[in-house]
Amino acid sequence: MHKINLAEKFSQLSAHWSPKIVAELNGQQVKLVKFAGEFVWHHHQSEDELFLVIEGEFEMQHRDSGGLPHSIPLKPGEFLVVPRGVEHRPVAEKEVSVLLFEPAGTLNTGTANSSPLTVDYPEQL
Repeated sequence: MHKINLAEKFSQLSAHWSPKIVAELNGQQVKLVKFAGEFVWHHHQSEDELFLVIEGEFEMQHRDSGGLPHSIPLKPGEFLVVPRGVEHRPVAEKEVSVLLFEPAGTLNTGTANSSPLTVDYPEQL
């Protein structure tokens, strides 16, 4: 057992859209990521994802079953769960620090796995 200092771990991140693993439990991974700008539209066939804002703000854009776009703004201390199968993309005007909780092996770009933003094997911090 050991404690994890989020501020210290986030200070080690320099690249946007490049999640790093900070812990694992029960087949799940806790990842940290910084991002700014728009990510790619994608969904995950089998995985739900939790996004918890630590610092900054972003909007989670998503499409409903009819393909209509929606947006949910998130601020520090707020989180949301993106259910499997929901097409989504995070968008941040300025840099944001986010904690992710998702099943081990979840590909950050899901069904858009040919994106230049795809991280096949996130590093462990």
